Amino acid sequence: MSESQGTTKTAQLLQEVSAFVGQAQGLSFVEAEGGRMQVTQSVDGKFFRFDPRDLSEVVHRFDTDGKVFIQVNFKSGLKVLLTENLVGFKPEQVIGLDMTKLPKVVTTPDLVSVLEAIEETLGSDTLIEHELEILKRVYHAILKGGELAGFDLHFERRWLERLTPLTFRASA
Repeated sequence: MSESQGTTKTAQLLQEVSAFVGQAQGLSFVEAEGGRMQVTQSVDGKFFRFDPRDLSEVVHRFDTDGKVFIQVNFKSGLKVLLTENLVGFKPEQVIGLDMTKLPKVVTTPDLVSVLEAIEETLGSDTLIEHELEILKRVYHAILKGGELAGFDLHFERRWLERLTPLTFRASA
């Protein structure tokens, strides 16, 4: 593919993403520094950034309720899903975690849900360390997946450290 064809394809793919996000109620789309693009979720203010030159394909899909979403594929092999309100991504493999027990696609609000489950476990009269370890691994799988997808989750990375006692901290 010539450079001009590549530029044209990139522009078309970027236009598809922009058009979808433009009609999505819970997402916004802006150009960030250095020509990177930013998609922000209104539900939690989290955003993911990407370089338009890294786009390889945009696939229009329907969920089980018939709602449209798009799958955005990048040259690196990364895939994200853009829905009406959220950016979905694959959780990252974590040692000691059965990935078949996790959804194939997660979102940044899932971090809050898992953190709440960790808080409940810590506050329980009968602390089950094995359950706590599994929850921490799930949290890290979502956290790492989000970071690989292009989310800045440094604040969320510190949440678990502030919440759990030193003896229960998982390695990140």
